[in-house]
Amino acid sequence: MAMADEDILSDFIKPTPNATIDANYFTFTGMRVLVGGTPPATFTVLKASMAEFPALFGQSVSYAVLQFPSGTVNPPHTHPRSAELLFLVDGTLEVGFVDTKNNLFTQTIQAGDLFVFPKGLVHYQYNADAQNPALAISAFGSANAGTVSIPSTLFTTNIDDNVLALSLKTDVATVQKLKAGLAPKP
Repeated sequence: MAMADEDILSDFIKPTPNATIDANYFTFTGMRVLVGGTPPATFTVLKASMAEFPALFGQSVSYAVLQFPSGTVNPPHTHPRSAELLFLVDGTLEVGFVDTKNNLFTQTIQAGDLFVFPKGLVHYQYNADAQNPALAISAFGSANAGTVSIPSTLFTTNIDDNVLALSLKTDVATVQKLKAGLAPKP
């Protein structure tokens, strides 16, 4: 069962009971690298969640900036503790999610569009444009939305090859090839 952010009975939560708080505590500077920075060569996510920005604890919000070079994908994944509201700043993206009845909902969105991925459902984003990057901002209704990557969860967590082969209606050799493709590069 996914737990929601806890309700707090104060304006905010101090990192330690005796901590002195000033405006710096409420300021996150981790997105500055985006300003005038070199675009990445691979799909990149910059997050401002409770882990990166402790002032978000108890506030039920977080944020992510997604950078999609041409032809890159944010693989199928879920957020067990929050819906995701994606705002496309630049480029185009093919987006989609699968509901609990296995219905696939897809859309090609353009700069200026918003798309919502319901809480806990498998979803993805893909920049199919061979020439242009895309930039998106995602907002979450949790300070710790969590991300469960489907490929990583299946193929990098030591689930038995026979279990995966039977579940995916394939053979062990294919499962091992998939695992090899997702193995961390040295």
